[in-house]
Amino acid sequence: MKLGIVGLPNVGKSTLFNAITKAGAQSANYPFCTIEPNVGIVSVPDERLDVLGKMYNSAKVTPATIEFVDIAGLVKGASKGEGLGNKFLSHIREVDAIIHVVRCFEDSNIIHVEGNVDAIRDVETINLELIFADLELIEKRIDKARKMSKSGDKKFLAEIEVLEKIKETLESGKSARTIEFSDEEKELIRDVDMLTIKPVIYAANVSEDDFVNGIDNNVMVAELQKVANNEGAELLPISAKIEEDISTLDAEEKELFLSELNLTQSGLDRLITKSYSLLGLISYLTSGEDETRAWTIKNGTKAPQAAGKIHTDFERGFIRAEVIHYDDLMACGNMVAAKEKGLVRSEGKEYIVKDGDIILFRFNV
Repeated sequence: MKLGIVGLPNVGKSTLFNAITKAGAQSANYPFCTIEPNVGIVSVPDERLDVLGKMYNSAKVTPATIEFVDIAGLVKGASKGEGLGNKFLSHIREVDAIIHVVRCFEDSNIIHVEGNVDAIRDVETINLELIFADLELIEKRIDKARKMSKSGDKKFLAEIEVLEKIKETLESGKSARTIEFSDEEKELIRDVDMLTIKPVIYAANVSEDDFVNGIDNNVMVAELQKVANNEGAELLPISAKIEEDISTLDAEEKELFLSELNLTQSGLDRLITKSYSLLGLISYLTSGEDETRAWTIKNGTKAPQAAGKIHTDFERGFIRAEVIHYDDLMACGNMVAAKEKGLVRSEGKEYIVKDGDIILFRFNV
């Protein structure tokens, strides 16, 4: 999974990226500090892996990972190339989902590219640039489809119809993700690489005081929640400064610090949870003496395709999957007891893998 962190310059984007990846990306109080995107790989926290690793005495434990990309600050006119905008927009096209960092606090010591802090205006500035970029893309696709439709192929007529619907939505100032597409329409636009169709999490960057004392009185966060609701996006209140502090602590200190803030999870953990939910992702597990590992798949994936995540041969030569859910194994204490109770199942090609399934694939090629 690849998540792109975007936002106007100086909204806390790189500070948040540094905190959650500990990658040490440059963070400074002036625009365009980030020119090329910084990339950080983060392990997905999953306590099930540690338990299984000890149970099987695994030589190594490999968690699932998320790739975070810190994309340079966008500005008004980015779709026309302002502030190196075209380059930055191309970086956004490569990610699965967008983490849009929005500044929701006042601080006279941190300059704002627009001169003052206004969360909704800032969101609209970036969204409009993405909409303008998509409009240009859609208009080109419509022209191409019209030329191809002269052959009489009805597929192109259907494509024009859905593209015109997207164009109308974009011209009204709304993102493509606000449209409800049928399965047929989704298939028609599957290769149309739109920016505004990507899932979004608005990361409302609040002050330390607001985060600790409660964000109920933060008007900007409340307004941002309405925007998220209207778009079908997610909202995550977070303090980049607090996350920066957490990133310097060891595990024991981190637990104590979170406890003092009445939190059970860091901002990174909450961000990962929301990202999995937004993208419809789950993890299944494999475990043995060599390795215990988490594999990320789309919810609804069938067993052969899940096996293909490990190796294409597993999918090609799939015979069956021997499955037990993590909770059932923990309730039994060990695999022998679980087998005696009949909790280890043999599943075929139509089995839909569940989050927390521990699977041994049988295959032959």
